[in-house]
Amino acid sequence: MTAVQDLLGTDEPRSSTVGAATALLDAYQPETDHFLASPTRTLLGHGVRARVPHDARPLAARVRETLEATGDPEALVLGAIPFDQSGPVTLAVPASVRRAGALGTDPLLGLPAPAAPPAGWELRPVPEPPAYAAAVADAVRRMTAGELDKVVLARALDVRGAGRPDVPGMLQRLARRDPGGYTFAVPSGPGRTLLGASPELLLSRRGKRLVTNPLAGSAPRSADLAEDVRRAAALLDSAKDLREHALVVDAIRAALAPFCTGLDVPERPTLVRTAAMWHLSSTLTATLADDSLSALDLACALHPTPAVCGAPTRLAREVIRELEPFDRGLYTGIVGWGDARGDGEWVVTIRCAEAGAEGLRLFAGAGVVADSSPQAETEETEAKFGTFLHALGASL
Repeated sequence: MTAVQDLLGTDEPRSSTVGAATALLDAYQPETDHFLASPTRTLLGHGVRARVPHDARPLAARVRETLEATGDPEALVLGAIPFDQSGPVTLAVPASVRRAGALGTDPLLGLPAPAAPPAGWELRPVPEPPAYAAAVADAVRRMTAGELDKVVLARALDVRGAGRPDVPGMLQRLARRDPGGYTFAVPSGPGRTLLGASPELLLSRRGKRLVTNPLAGSAPRSADLAEDVRRAAALLDSAKDLREHALVVDAIRAALAPFCTGLDVPERPTLVRTAAMWHLSSTLTATLADDSLSALDLACALHPTPAVCGAPTRLAREVIRELEPFDRGLYTGIVGWGDARGDGEWVVTIRCAEAGAEGLRLFAGAGVVADSSPQAETEETEAKFGTFLHALGASL
């Protein structure tokens, strides 16, 4: 059982039925299905009963109204929310939902995923590494001048091959490589799918129990065990990364405090690992003071955290708009599920790609602070691309 699963608990069936969760992974069909696996449950939604509309009302209110209109107290909403919350969401109530326990505890997940077929992928960075490093240097100059404290700058990687991307195969490989995280594949537009394996929980709610698990401060993994341990220890002792992490934790504490009692914030971060990265991690827990607030209400109050935007938020957004040569869309937004009781799990949309008939666009970002190195931040984004490139059978 993971720390989040232990803290939050679950109403879903445990994975004592061998193969129950992996059967949902195997049954996933792109474009028509919504798939989400978390440390507490596995969900597979088929078809669409209703879509959350795009209008000027608060998002959580639109979701609440959409769920209530179904007349089904067990209905779920599944899907994704963009980095810019004012943009259109891709949230829907599926026509039917199959459920199982945590995918990561299903023994059949240990079976190998189908190998990525040779595809002769062509990779095009957006921007090219030197231009990204120059943007990091520009941001560092602004911080040195006192304009802002942190900004997260992202890169994209356009991937083209001979045929349509094998979304189910990539999802299988993502799930098996990082079984303790949050694996997702949801429709993002006509003929398009957002899929990924995020390590970062924005917010979970079960009853009045809240959990949030921000990650900030990262180091690439190494295939050499001694070097891997050295990198983990160095990350725990890195003044630059600890400062970056503290900015995120302090922002989340301030955003959650008005809604909660008994907010518990660890004194120091710990480490979590994925197959590609080490991350500084803090798990905050709290009791919700007003249970009329849903998990999505609170997730929207937190988003975007400095882990994906920066601090102060308004200034970081301006720098992102100026220095990033693309629209983030759903990247660094929120993906997850919510129910009519207000419970839900909402995850930061990182380690992801958007797939369409023409290929894929991968995303990765790095947190830039005053003592950041342009070369190191560029290398960090390349390491983060590794999560998805492995699922493709490709490399930089």
